[in-house]
Amino acid sequence: MEFDVGARLKQIREQHGLSQRALAQLAGVTNGTISLIEQNRSSPSVSSLRKVLQGIPMTLAEFFSSDDLPPPEQIFFKGSELIELAGELKGTVGQVSFRQVGDLRSRNLQILHERYAPGADTGRTMLQHESEEGGIVVRGQIELTVGDRKQLLGPGDAYFFDSRIPHRFRNIGDVECELISACTPPYL
Repeated sequence: MEFDVGARLKQIREQHGLSQRALAQLAGVTNGTISLIEQNRSSPSVSSLRKVLQGIPMTLAEFFSSDDLPPPEQIFFKGSELIELAGELKGTVGQVSFRQVGDLRSRNLQILHERYAPGADTGRTMLQHESEEGGIVVRGQIELTVGDRKQLLGPGDAYFFDSRIPHRFRNIGDVECELISACTPPYL
């Protein structure tokens, strides 16, 4: 079942008593951006949806969460129990999926199973947040840009950096890239 990003954004905006114009002003985007997303005429990148949600403020995890979150004390998780945070967000060409381990209500560490379809990326706008993050590529290749440094990483390669430095993930290959990552404090 597909997640309706536009309907969810409209629902949340209205719950917070915001007009499209007010949310756009708070988020630092155009009114048209909000309108196009809500009408599902624009599929936002991870970075652009994150920017819009900062105007509320709300994390991607909260945006995509459902009412059936696992209990905070749960320790073990089946693959089917991971929480999809961005399965319907599109990159430049392909889809990006972030599946989170557990519920973050009482956690300071976010662990993700990430997948980038060929051509997918987190968006032209570089991500930047108060965290540290690291990960290991399991399959495929990912181009990671951190500040003015860029590296193509393949299976077994890893990264670890200060997330306050602007960064971007991009699959420039022709096969899906899969990686496992961690971020503290949680960002998405």
